[in-house]
Amino acid sequence: MLYYKNIHTLLGIIYIVTSENHVVGVLIGEPQWAEYQKKNQDHLIQGSTKLLEDAVVQMEEYFKGTRMSFDLPLSLSGTDFQKQVWQVLQAIPYGETISYLDVAEKIDKPKAVRAVGQANRANKLPIIIACHRVIGKNKTLTGYAGNKVDLKEKLLQLEGSIEFNLKVNE
Repeated sequence: MLYYKNIHTLLGIIYIVTSENHVVGVLIGEPQWAEYQKKNQDHLIQGSTKLLEDAVVQMEEYFKGTRMSFDLPLSLSGTDFQKQVWQVLQAIPYGETISYLDVAEKIDKPKAVRAVGQANRANKLPIIIACHRVIGKNKTLTGYAGNKVDLKEKLLQLEGSIEFNLKVNE
């Protein structure tokens, strides 16, 4: 079974989904939630577990600016390449940014910049796995959760990151 709860944040409604043992999803906004709910409707319970409550508290602390990292068991389902990218994302300090090229170089695949972008897009645990901290090499904001660059900007502003230009590169 999967358990979920929603919270209201500066990004709008966020849904947090857990299994008994892992956080399995963070969904930003109603459209993303509706799609997820449709695919998993037979397994979803609006209920509570200790893990779900811990995840909600940590997410609320993050949005209050009192939490800089998450301490939760995560379910990472993806390719080996995606997992390598997500591991790098988890090591980016709060309030800092790196480029897609930096990520590609950290996993010894400097030509895989576009694939890094696709791995970011496939991240099922945004905010917890901080794909919003990855920006263009020219310090511009580029895609977040598809086309939600405004959400990336809000998260970086919350974290006090001033390394990026407000120019959006679509």
